[in-house]
Amino acid sequence: MEEEKALLRRIFGDSSDSEDKEDSIDDVGCQLNSDPICRTWEPINEIKGLWLCRHFLSPHQQSTLLSAIQNEGWFLEAPNNQAMRFGDLPSWAIELSNSIREVILYGDRNHEPPNCAGSGRGEATCWLPPDLLSREPFFDQLIANVYQPGEGICAHVDLMRFEDGIAIVSLESSCVMHFTQVGEVSGSGKEQPDLPMIKIPVFLMPGSLVLLFGDARYLWKHEINRKPGFQMWEGQEVNQKRRTSITLRKLCHAE
Repeated sequence: MEEEKALLRRIFGDSSDSEDKEDSIDDVGCQLNSDPICRTWEPINEIKGLWLCRHFLSPHQQSTLLSAIQNEGWFLEAPNNQAMRFGDLPSWAIELSNSIREVILYGDRNHEPPNCAGSGRGEATCWLPPDLLSREPFFDQLIANVYQPGEGICAHVDLMRFEDGIAIVSLESSCVMHFTQVGEVSGSGKEQPDLPMIKIPVFLMPGSLVLLFGDARYLWKHEINRKPGFQMWEGQEVNQKRRTSITLRKLCHAE
């Protein structure tokens, strides 16, 4: 147990339950576990509800988190490239969830948070709507994926069995995630996308965090096409290497 606690401290730093939260805000925002990082949020202006925290985890934290995932033994055999957990998540995933909530609440002191007015959730400024941010547990479903060079994921909207508010953490390799708007559905039930289809590229570097809610979660598909020519950023093709991603979601309550 002490060994596990020490591992969590190495990943996420000391507990956030300090006596004086204000004194710890600078550490949460721009320095965690002695790694000089500054966690700031970047809106993807074309897509409402899509936010990127480019430096969510430092290189040291990424390495330690990868070790925690490896210790689970999920990917010891070559064919295994995905693990899913529901309900009781591993301790490191719970700490990761807590760290995501902290960076939403305290991580960016350099920018004013957006206004949530008009979202149907009341007047508030936030990076994530208050009703999503305050739910317990924050997340209760985990998917860990390992993508080898050339492997990606097709365009999709996450299943409706999950609530609004999804977090994706990227590790190991950079990639470009493309977002395309969901087309109108015809009477036959088939999607009729508007032409031309607009693709919004988002560059995900190792250690980055993506938040999707509202329009970004329901009205936009996301994909990672790892075929040659698709992974382009600022005129250069991204060097495709092994990538690990962690997706955290909340299951809808059964009626």
